[in-house]
Amino acid sequence: MATQQPRATVITQRRFGGPEVLQAEERPRPVPGHGEVLVRVRAAGINPVDLLIRSGTAPLYGDPPFTLGRDVSGTVQAVGADVTRFRPGDEVFGKVHAGGYATHLTAPAAHFAAKPASLDHVHAAAAPTAALTAWQALIDIGRVGPGTRVLIHAAAGGVGHVAVQLAKAEGAYVVGTARADLHDFLRELGADEPHDHTAADFTESVRDIDVALDLVGGDYGPRTLGTLRPGGLLVCANPGDLGLSPEDVEARGMRFAVVEAEPSGDRLARIAALLADDRIRVHVEAALPLLEAAKAHELGEAGRAKGKLVLVLPD
Repeated sequence: MATQQPRATVITQRRFGGPEVLQAEERPRPVPGHGEVLVRVRAAGINPVDLLIRSGTAPLYGDPPFTLGRDVSGTVQAVGADVTRFRPGDEVFGKVHAGGYATHLTAPAAHFAAKPASLDHVHAAAAPTAALTAWQALIDIGRVGPGTRVLIHAAAGGVGHVAVQLAKAEGAYVVGTARADLHDFLRELGADEPHDHTAADFTESVRDIDVALDLVGGDYGPRTLGTLRPGGLLVCANPGDLGLSPEDVEARGMRFAVVEAEPSGDRLARIAALLADDRIRVHVEAALPLLEAAKAHELGEAGRAKGKLVLVLPD
């Protein structure tokens, strides 16, 4: 009698649309290839770009079918050829290109880092894209350090609330935009100046910024230029229309960069040290079962969550 191949549950979609297009399916469990690991996923983070990909607004995966999910935390179950970084039983977290909304996935071992023992899987799964985006924007590109004046838009959101903490850990002075009811949260994270963007135009009161991180898009980039000092840097982290070009920014005597967090186990290992000693904390607004992925997307589209949303998988 033939042995039945182990199965995996995945959340997939076969068309673009609203949260209702997300459906559970059973598939053969993947097998790790050269340089890959098979991870039993314990939690999967949800990012704003997931909602854009699902709806077709940002068709980064091409046409369906596909499985969303870029942030995961779990346990290594098997390793492919030439993998020496991990072994079965290791608890890891990482950013992958796709496929995180699943009980099992395979991805390059180089995309993962060891999960801090003090961090549970839910909070570990919430961290990779947010922390890598903030790190690449503020550290790799912005060179933020003591005394740097940093402006972070959507400072209470998934990337923003991590960026506030990372900037403060580097000694920066942090200005953050968010609704007034989130200002106490921003102060708890270390923000020096919360600004209510719904009540007043930040361009009228924010000045002499060295590095600005735009996590909103639309007209925020062009408007933010007015807050920068000469030679200041605007970093945009949006998959859609940026509203300006590098030439526009350079003509005004300022600098411009676009960041899209790339998977990096090495960077995550450095971030893991900050997570382990609580210099960075990831706030999870809600954790829902994997099979409630559509409901989680509905919460994300409401735009009221602070921090991150996470899908939790059964043991």
